[in-house]
Order: sequence, then C-alpha cells, then structure tokens
Amino acid sequence: MSSDYAPPSDPLNILHEDHQIVVVDKPAGLLSVPGKGEHLSDCLLTRLQDAFPQTLLVHRLDRDTSGVMVFALTPHAQRHLGLQFEKRQTKKTYMARVAGRVEPKTGTIDLPIGVDWPNRPRQMIDHENGRNALTDWRVMKAGDTESRVHLMPKTGRSHQLRVHMLSLGHPILGDPLYAEGADAQHPRMMLHSEELRLRHPEGGIGMKFRSPAPF
Repeated sequence: MSSDYAPPSDPLNILHEDHQIVVVDKPAGLLSVPGKGEHLSDCLLTRLQDAFPQTLLVHRLDRDTSGVMVFALTPHAQRHLGLQFEKRQTKKTYMARVAGRVEPKTGTIDLPIGVDWPNRPRQMIDHENGRNALTDWRVMKAGDTESRVHLMPKTGRSHQLRVHMLSLGHPILGDPLYAEGADAQHPRMMLHSEELRLRHPEGGIGMKFRSPAPF
C-alpha cells in the first residue's frame, strides 16, 4: 500500500442501525481499519466512530472491495458476532466480475492460502504452510471475455477470493495485486460484498443485509 491513498469522500451509507449493531455499505477504495502511518488513518471504522463513538470492529473487507459490513456498538455484540465469524456461522455472498469464461457453472475451490513473503501483501496458494481455504462459486452470466460470478467464502483468509479466482485462471477484473495487463485496467476492483447473513447478538434472530453490486 503506497502513499497514494486517496479514499472516496462518499457519505456513510447505513443499511441498518439499532442499539447493538450498525451495518454499512463500504465504498471501494476506503480502508476498513487504519493503516500504518498518519496518511492511512482515514478509514471506515474512524468515520463510523465520528457518528457512533462506541463503534467496534468485527471483521474487515479489503480496501478495494466494496459492500456490506457489520460493526458492533457494544462489547457484547462484538464478542457475539466475532464468534459467528470464527465458527463460520455467518453467510457471505460476493459479486465479482472476472476475466474469461468460467466453467463449469458451479464449483468449490479448496486450496490453502499463505503469505507470499517476498511479495507482501500478496498471498498465494501454499500447500505446505498455508491455512485451509474454501470458496464456492456460481456463474451468474458468462461471456467470452468475462464472467459475473457469485462467490461464497466458507473461510475468511486474507485475499481469499482474489487468490482463489486467480488460481482458476480467472482473476478479478481491476485487482491491483493479482490482475495483469488489460484485466487490471478497470476503474476499481470488481468485487463487492452483496449479502451478509448473521444472527442478531440480542435474541439470535436471523438477519439478512443486502447491497446490490454497483458494477
């Protein structure tokens, strides 16, 4: 991450708010949490804390990914939601535009992911030291040069969807780290967190939050 960080100034798009949680639609190009250094201090968490001082982090989205994120407003909610993510009880669906025609229509990628140390922050498929990573995919629309796919991660590894789609030979369009040539020439990374399902930390009722992909 270089010093050319120029986060968007979009106003907060709040999808849901109650006394335990706040759900927002994160814009692409904005960090979830502060980076190292003053120039990387502007992020979704600090912007939310300006509006809701008690906001606590639960999970993250990559800077260049947009879409649904949940934050806790109480320590109880943070613990409760954190356990749901840890135990894989949440359900996440992403929309991605990827290079090439993805076949077959559905499938599962089961490949371990680890840090590509010489090329940090890149991650890579690492059968020796990587942590298990699982992603289901479903093709929504396929053309000769690109496909629209729904991606359903079952684990939460760093850059998981980006590395898994690259491993299939279908990098996410506009990905600054993993796409090359024409595939990288897009105004943003074409990855969006479209739906998040979870249980409310008070009472455990199932909730679903959606934000359609802006691309």
